[in-house]
Amino acid sequence: MARRRSERMLVTKVTGLGEARETKRSPDELIVEEPMSIQLDGTLTATTMRTPGNDFELAAGFCHTEGLLGGASIVGVRYCVDGSAVGSEFNIVTVETGGRAPQPTPRLGNVSSSCGWCGSEQIDDLCDRLAPIPTSEAFDLDVIAGMPDRVLGGQGLFARTGSVHAAAAFTRSGDVVLMREDVGRHNAVDKVIGSMLLDPAQTLPAESDEQFGLFVSGRASIEMVQKAWAGGFSAVVAVSAPTALAVDAARRANLMLAGFVRGTRFNVYAPERL
Repeated sequence: MARRRSERMLVTKVTGLGEARETKRSPDELIVEEPMSIQLDGTLTATTMRTPGNDFELAAGFCHTEGLLGGASIVGVRYCVDGSAVGSEFNIVTVETGGRAPQPTPRLGNVSSSCGWCGSEQIDDLCDRLAPIPTSEAFDLDVIAGMPDRVLGGQGLFARTGSVHAAAAFTRSGDVVLMREDVGRHNAVDKVIGSMLLDPAQTLPAESDEQFGLFVSGRASIEMVQKAWAGGFSAVVAVSAPTALAVDAARRANLMLAGFVRGTRFNVYAPERL
């Protein structure tokens, strides 16, 4: 069933100042935002506000990047483990491992961009869970500089609404493998990783000999670095700034992190020196 991802509403549009000001009622297209509960083997793990679409990818990607699978393989993903998917308005998704994944601890409240991070102790936890990315030659800087134009030009939802983030996986040569959009940039990243996890024709970077970069249209928060690290990406490219905690995590992960990537100028935060 195709889900509505945007809707048209009448708004008042204002142009000009003072006596030159004009107002006009006209339709505008707005992004849809709905809550989605993610279950693992029937147990609630989290609820996130997302743009409907690619829901199975989002749920699978979230369980993977948050370390909830514990190495277990996903055997299925479906809407609403109990009752009707229509009855839940397609807003409950369960990821199934046949009970092989550890019992998840539900999060209290909705998933947000801050994601409950509190400091370097959780980076230590990540280091215990995830091995550093294998050392390799850094991504070509011309490829890094060109990623915003390659990705953002394909943002169909953003072109219509102006209110969604994009995430994309790209190769060392700069080819965009896939792109996803969502009202939450963490959701967009999980959709990219979930797609690579569920599609037999694709492979997560962590399971491949080929290296991939991850592009994000917003800032590079610690959560973006965590998810990229969990997916095995070798680089994160962001159009805005990273946080200090994200830089610390990227350096410990041996992951290249570039921010303020706009035109021909950008900053490389990790590694400390090229």
